[in-house]
Amino acid sequence: METVTLQPFEHKGQECIGIYFPQQQVLNKAVKKISGTRWTNTFKCWYVPLGRDNYNQIAGAFTTVATIDNKALRAWLVEKKKIPPSGLISLPVSASVVPPCKPVLRHSAPFAKKQQPVVIHSINAHILPQMRELIILKGYSDKTKTTYLSEMSQLLQTLGNKAAHELTPELIKRYLVYCNEKLGLEENTLHSRINALKFYYEQVLGREKFFWEIPRPKKPFLLPKVISEEKILEGLLAVKNLKHRTILLLAYSAGLRVSEAVSIKVAEVNSDRMQIFLTGAKGKKDRLVTLSNTILVLLREYYKIYKPKEWLFEGENRNQHYSTRSAQEIFKAAYKNLQMPVKCSFHSLRHSFATHLLENGTDITYIQKLLGHNDIKTTLRYTHVTNRDASKVESPLDKIMRKKGL
Repeated sequence: METVTLQPFEHKGQECIGIYFPQQQVLNKAVKKISGTRWTNTFKCWYVPLGRDNYNQIAGAFTTVATIDNKALRAWLVEKKKIPPSGLISLPVSASVVPPCKPVLRHSAPFAKKQQPVVIHSINAHILPQMRELIILKGYSDKTKTTYLSEMSQLLQTLGNKAAHELTPELIKRYLVYCNEKLGLEENTLHSRINALKFYYEQVLGREKFFWEIPRPKKPFLLPKVISEEKILEGLLAVKNLKHRTILLLAYSAGLRVSEAVSIKVAEVNSDRMQIFLTGAKGKKDRLVTLSNTILVLLREYYKIYKPKEWLFEGENRNQHYSTRSAQEIFKAAYKNLQMPVKCSFHSLRHSFATHLLENGTDITYIQKLLGHNDIKTTLRYTHVTNRDASKVESPLDKIMRKKGL
């Protein structure tokens, strides 16, 4: 395996972790999975701000494709007195060497205040490699792998020198209360953390029904963020760059996730059947989506100019597809000044596609098939934001005023 070297430095008044590695497609792809990475010409490397979570992101991104050399980073942290020289161990790849908050499990008080910076103790150093191995064998996605390892590492840092396998359901409950009350984690993050712990105790350790006694927080019911048809058109047609406009219009026209839109291959566009074949979409499922007549015309214009080979939308390296992050930035730029609903994102194009189909009378089960939803309940949430039926309902206030002639 190749080696990824982490070097600390100060850049623009900020402490950073530099990420150095040989130029290879698999490593370039891995580094782009890390949220917040940027390229610096000064140091000729990718980098992220120094922090525990960022280190864990790096470890998770490279966990199966490279070995991480963090000697220089650790030496720098010791010199800066961010971690003590004693207690440094041969860390597994996903272990953090950046100062975390170290609560300690006690009988008198569930968790103590912040302690001195620590690393994952050697008594638990084997856990992340064990989890990583089983996750790979079970064929889970890279995103799930990164999430599980990151969430589990938070618990291991919290435990200090207490063995994770000794925790009881009661102590796990107290830890989750701490995550909610002290760390302020939202419900979705808590669910991810519970899933990671459940995987370790039930899948790795084989403790059947270990989490039956542990309740899950109720998830908030969030309505999809939908863009009107007028705003969709106004924003998309204002994009002058042909490649950018094609990506956005294609995503909206077929209800694609950002990862699906950027990873379409040229051979997967079938103009004879007017379909696009999506390979290995979310949940490792293939599915067919409709190829719009408008998009077909646009794609032919795009193809003549860009002449893509394998990937329909190529990145800077023609052997790689366009990055999801770049596509998201395109969306932000296109809709920056259009007074959009709060927290709209690239995914709002998919929400808008489904809602507009529903408003135009498309059967909900067909929309479910196009979106690739396993459960019809997921698709039914679009009925809460459609104007199709709501526009026919008259407010009782309007009715009263109309009767009074006001």
